Amino acid sequence: MPDPVTVAPRNTAMGVAASALKAQQSRMRVIAENIANAQSTALVAGGEPYRRQTPVFQARKVDGATGVVLAEVRPDQSPFRMEYDPSHPAANAEGYVQRPNVDTLVEAMDMREAQRAYEANLNVIETARNMETRTLDIIKK
Repeated sequence: MPDPVTVAPRNTAMGVAASALKAQQSRMRVIAENIANAQSTALVAGGEPYRRQTPVFQARKVDGATGVVLAEVRPDQSPFRMEYDPSHPAANAEGYVQRPNVDTLVEAMDMREAQRAYEANLNVIETARNMETRTLDIIKK
């Protein structure tokens, strides 16, 4: 007799939601790295500080539907902030230090958005699981 797990059709909703969970988890990891490096500077004069990273998502087929995957992480090309601090080791000839192009408020808002998307996808999985359970209960009766 064939294994029922391999014969049963896949749950497309769960597959798509699971792909989104992984993508949002990766997004939160990138945001956490940005926040952790928000105050990093170069160690030498004229060096570049940490550059903000941005996740790039891509559509991907999952169980016959379209899910999402983190395709790559790109550096944000926006300019660095300049701060006057002539005593800093990374200060240029005019006394300015390049600071990361990370805005912690923006990162905090992005993190909250990623958390909400993650929670929404968990709810999709829970709802799909409940629907499957109810369907099986109806079939049993």
